[in-house]
Amino acid sequence: MAKYVIRRLLQMIPVVIGATFILFALVFALPGDPTAGRCGERPCPPSYVAAFRAEYHLDQPLLVQYGIYIGKLLHGNLGTNFYGNTVVSELAVRYPVTIRLALIAILVEIIVGIAAGVVAGVRHGKFIDYLILVSSLVVISIPIFVIGSLAQLVFGMRLHWAPVTASDGTWGQLILPGFVLGALSVAYVARLTRTNLIENQRADYVRTAKAKGLSRARTVTVHTLRNSLVPVITYIGYDFGALMGGAIVTERIFNINGIGNFIYRSINQRDGVSVVGAVTCLVLVYLLANLVVDLLYGVLDPRISHD
Repeated sequence: MAKYVIRRLLQMIPVVIGATFILFALVFALPGDPTAGRCGERPCPPSYVAAFRAEYHLDQPLLVQYGIYIGKLLHGNLGTNFYGNTVVSELAVRYPVTIRLALIAILVEIIVGIAAGVVAGVRHGKFIDYLILVSSLVVISIPIFVIGSLAQLVFGMRLHWAPVTASDGTWGQLILPGFVLGALSVAYVARLTRTNLIENQRADYVRTAKAKGLSRARTVTVHTLRNSLVPVITYIGYDFGALMGGAIVTERIFNINGIGNFIYRSINQRDGVSVVGAVTCLVLVYLLANLVVDLLYGVLDPRISHD
């Protein structure tokens, strides 16, 4: 196990280098002048522009800029944005909020999605199965900004069950945005769990377990469900990284001061340093989430070995 973890960590190094280089090249190739608007309505003096570009190494070739960035990254420094604030300090304020939001969405995804999938799989061909299928299809078909706006209108403004905005980022304020963020994933998890559960119920080991006299509940929970959750865990692990970086729409709707909102504002302000630093952290989250998922395979299915 230790050798496998070390090998996977070493494999992350070229992935991080390749991903950050592509990201760096794309972000700093975007059109627009980062000094626009810094001197009011008038254009900035050439001396100010030259000093600004020299300070952030924008006058250097791309490979030189990237080399400087990697050197700072090795020391845990994500750089200083165009407003004089370190990216690490900016992320330190916003990351806890986004993590809380993603955790709520993941819990909703796991509890509601897997439970709905199990019920639909066990009751295959019955009314409850068709109801879950139709409901999940409806949720998948509706854009997330529509779900968020409707939830904000109904549960926030009319029923007053939840705050309309979540500017403070507390757990209570993030419950409704978390449900909105996890709504689409709940539908996918439910359908994925149902499909795998139905398929595994036809396997030989399930028929053997039933022939030995095991109850239906024990057969499903102990044998069938564990094997059915392997692809579901894969999706959830991927989705955790997606939720960390893909919450831009949800954070904008509920005015959440998180990573998604921070990236959105940084793109509008053409602050490439902040965009690259924030997305680099998201790349690391993706890689670590995938590593955890791979380790969980052995827990769910003992036949999978990491040796």
